[in-house]
Amino acid sequence: MALLEVRDLRTSFRTDDGIVKAVDGISFSVEKGKTLGIVGESGCGKSVTCLSIMGLNNKQSAISSGEALFNGEDLLTMSSRRLRDLRGNDVAMIFQDPMTSLNPVHSIGKQLVEAVLLHRDVSKKEARARALELLKAVGIPRADRRIGDYPHQFSGGMRQRVMIAMSLINEPDLLIADEPTTALDVTTQAQILNLMLKLQEEFNTAIIMITHDLGVVAEIADDVVVMYAGRVAEEGTVDEIFTRPHHPYTWGLLGSLPRLDADVERLVQIQGQPPSLLNPPRGCRFHPRCPYVMDVCKSNEPRLLPVTDEPHHLQACHLDEQTKDREVEKLRAGVLAEAS
Repeated sequence: MALLEVRDLRTSFRTDDGIVKAVDGISFSVEKGKTLGIVGESGCGKSVTCLSIMGLNNKQSAISSGEALFNGEDLLTMSSRRLRDLRGNDVAMIFQDPMTSLNPVHSIGKQLVEAVLLHRDVSKKEARARALELLKAVGIPRADRRIGDYPHQFSGGMRQRVMIAMSLINEPDLLIADEPTTALDVTTQAQILNLMLKLQEEFNTAIIMITHDLGVVAEIADDVVVMYAGRVAEEGTVDEIFTRPHHPYTWGLLGSLPRLDADVERLVQIQGQPPSLLNPPRGCRFHPRCPYVMDVCKSNEPRLLPVTDEPHHLQACHLDEQTKDREVEKLRAGVLAEAS
């Protein structure tokens, strides 16, 4: 049984210009101890998906429907009190910018201790000991001295480590990481990813990693959901997505990555811009940017269907299997078709 199972999740926002369908009917699941990567361009609905699961969207403007079953309980319909009990305890989230997530006027230690006391019936001394234990676990040097420092006294990488410590301090079953390494240099990024994998192994935590970086996904994910314009374009294991992708959008994302195993003179660029979710295109939402577009793509929305011989590998594209296989071979050779 999946730890978290999301079914037909839809989230819309009321704006002065109309209704924005930020997430439009997506489904996925994640098992305990596994990592799910959700990838796509900015504005495709990745972060809104997880904010909806956590109940953190603005209730005055956001409308959510569907199901998000966590250990059998629907996060979308549970009471605010029950949701507060779960957040930070059973389900935790690492945000993209720790400087806006940490309180600048309270010490790191006070914020970590507060996270423990909110969910555990322990003394302040025990909570402080737990906070110190986690700071050491995430690699904060001289943790016994730095526990009294404030967020501005830490570097960006160290602040992100503090956020990871805070998210794991109550040993949650599910950790949602929203672009946790975007603002970090590649060395610090690698350290943070290795740290998350190490702590996942120790605590058997399920992770949802939201990112636009396929390199990060290849490093830590077991399964991948590729999102485009609020919908799932493709879904499968990390091996299926990287070795036999079946959607032109996924080909574009992979083609834009530099490679060490092929001599590629120039990277492939996905032409055009993502559509406005106020008025998305009819049919396949990717068709205005797709170099393989057919008439059927402009009128009929493709269903998310299993790939032949790969029942858990899903894709939403009208192209026939022979064309897809041919283009995958080109992708492997670093020679994707150019957008016209």
